[in-house]
Amino acid sequence: MPYVQVADKICVMPTFSGHDGTELAYHLRGDGAPVVCLPGGPMQDSAYLGELGGLSAHRQLIMVDPRGTGQSAIPADVASYRCDRLVDDLEALREHLGLDRLDLLAHCAGGNLAALYVARHPERVSNLTLITPSTMAVGIAATGEARLKIARLRRDEPWFERAFAALQAIVAGNATDDDWKAIDPFFYGRWDAAAQAHQAAQDGHRNEAAAAAFGAEGAFDSDATRAALAAFDVPVLLLAGEVDLNTIPSVVAEFAELLPNAELVVQPGAGHFPWLDDADRFVATTAAFLGKRPAGDGRRSKQ
Repeated sequence: MPYVQVADKICVMPTFSGHDGTELAYHLRGDGAPVVCLPGGPMQDSAYLGELGGLSAHRQLIMVDPRGTGQSAIPADVASYRCDRLVDDLEALREHLGLDRLDLLAHCAGGNLAALYVARHPERVSNLTLITPSTMAVGIAATGEARLKIARLRRDEPWFERAFAALQAIVAGNATDDDWKAIDPFFYGRWDAAAQAHQAAQDGHRNEAAAAAFGAEGAFDSDATRAALAAFDVPVLLLAGEVDLNTIPSVVAEFAELLPNAELVVQPGAGHFPWLDDADRFVATTAAFLGKRPAGDGRRSKQ
């Protein structure tokens, strides 16, 4: 089992075996009933999630490093990075934890994996929290004009002019690498020192080869996933950021309509990382949802 050095202590890094024997890591934050947390990227390690603004004070967060990221091993087969194949890794984690059912939380691209897991193993999920989720798995996409409309909400920001010009180039299909970097402020509710440090800290934490394979042909069958979600009557929280350029609120609302027991919350002034923009509001919303009924009950599986 791997270990990491933290100050003057050596901490054991918990691991489990993925569906093909690849050694995969996760990190524990806080105490209480467990919530399995899936990062986005896609194929980025869980470090950027931190402790989700302090949600760890209410629940134990099980932060997963997907295969090939963070402390998890690189698999022999690049095709195993495909989103539908990662479902088996998540099921292996559930079995490793010995839980009958999971309380599952996913951010961004992790929402695609969560949707596919629910479609395949609905009986294994007790509740689902989707934070500014990607909607590739259900075939929903924002238009360029819709993104520009959200972006215009930031017109009074000092960085707006350059960032908006870059976004227009991206929407028109004429973007340069500099343009993609210039739109970074649109993903945060405040482009302050904390946001800039958070963005800079993500460099090098995404496995680019894995990201390229994540959505490869065959990864998603949106019709089948939509049908499965329509029959999933477990409580689902979908949290959107009011000014999130990545997963705009109207797209999250459309996602919510696919689920029979969904609660949609749009966090005011928040971008793609709402726990950074207003930690107190984010934690109040998510903790209240998770506390509405007994958590995935932490029951140990009899398997």
